[in-house]
Amino acid sequence: MKNLNMKPFFYLLASFSAIILFLVAIIQGFDPRNFLDLLRLIPIVATADCFAYFVFTVWLWRWKRFQGWLIPFPDLNGTWQGHIQTNWKDAEGNIPAPIPTILAIKQSFGRMSCVMRTGEMESHSYLEGFCIDKDAQVRRLCYSYTSRPKAFFRERSTPQDGTMLFNIIGEAVHKLEGEYWTQRKTTGTVTLTFRTNQQLDEIPGDLPPHPMTVGESYTDNERS
Repeated sequence: MKNLNMKPFFYLLASFSAIILFLVAIIQGFDPRNFLDLLRLIPIVATADCFAYFVFTVWLWRWKRFQGWLIPFPDLNGTWQGHIQTNWKDAEGNIPAPIPTILAIKQSFGRMSCVMRTGEMESHSYLEGFCIDKDAQVRRLCYSYTSRPKAFFRERSTPQDGTMLFNIIGEAVHKLEGEYWTQRKTTGTVTLTFRTNQQLDEIPGDLPPHPMTVGESYTDNERS
């Protein structure tokens, strides 16, 4: 229920219940003005409400017509692509080139998972949430994650935990832009745009290669 704007939801539910009550009373020949007759219909109305809520939370919540006034958070399902820019510097003080990345978001009415991939690592979220405040003009996605480099790179890039904070940009969301910080005291920015409705499980072939694979001189011991 925390995923709904409660006032319009209760108005909508009350209207739906009243319509069901009236229709069932007419179909079964009950008198809508008879209080005892109406009490006999409560189990039927409650069953209809439960079914409607199930349909709503499984499918209908994603309808754009419900966004904003009833559902406060956007539907971010799909794969987003862009780049990570870390603030880490190598021994010579050079900042690495942007790292191509994708973010696969799987979202339902009550749950979400975020998987970010680069050419060298994969991170999985374990705590996710939206921060939505219309009055303060705030729309953010925040999640904590565990990042595990691929086996080949673990000598110079160890697993780490971190937190990602995205600003959600556009009414019809087209961009996620934010920053991250990790337990190894590295930070950086991430910029993503929407790619596809599918949750991709590998880096697309049309993304540029990871900077490390094209001869960058830095080591990746503190990089994203």
